[in-house]
Amino acid sequence: MDGLLSAARRLDGFSRWIGKAIGWIIIPLIAVILFDVVTRKLDVTRLYFADFTAASGYSVSTILQDLQWHFHAFLLMFTFGFGYLANAHVRVDIFREMLSRRGQARMEFILLIILALPFLTVMIMYSWDLTALSWRQGEGSESLTGIGQRWFVKSAMVLGFIIALAAVLATILRLYATLYGDNAAQQTAMEELEIFSDASDELEAARLEAERQLAEERAKAGGA
Repeated sequence: MDGLLSAARRLDGFSRWIGKAIGWIIIPLIAVILFDVVTRKLDVTRLYFADFTAASGYSVSTILQDLQWHFHAFLLMFTFGFGYLANAHVRVDIFREMLSRRGQARMEFILLIILALPFLTVMIMYSWDLTALSWRQGEGSESLTGIGQRWFVKSAMVLGFIIALAAVLATILRLYATLYGDNAAQQTAMEELEIFSDASDELEAARLEAERQLAEERAKAGGA
């Protein structure tokens, strides 16, 4: 179990490090958006860049707009894994929160294996095909004055799904230790998992308290 938990930490660290590092891209993204908006609204800069486009054949505004969604693509795809590990993604759980902590772990474990792993594997394969096709065709921007080499931004799909797969594998290993490991492994794995919400902590505490009171009442009834 120690080996599984160690592998989980490495996969977890890989996904978290990339997710936190790519978050800094929000700064140049904001700068590009502000610069693009300001330069298109001011007559002086708008006319200047219009003359530049006519002389060079490159549209600064189009390049900046392409760059914005390129930044968005990397920011989104590279943070999926980190978001899942931190339980920051959207969950629409009706029945899961009513389960015990162990029941939640079992449900998460099974569904990650039968749904998440096949989905991520297929997405990596297809996004690789799309990226390779873009490379072979020399795909560029839809605008003649935009950014070329479209394969580069499409590669964010491949890398993003790989990062998400690493996060899912880390969670699967920890859930396995939680369900089938010894007491020490279970405790360590539970402490490292963040997939359980605060609401589930309250429900788990309430359930345990109700079970304790029920056991006391049964003991009293049996003694009487």
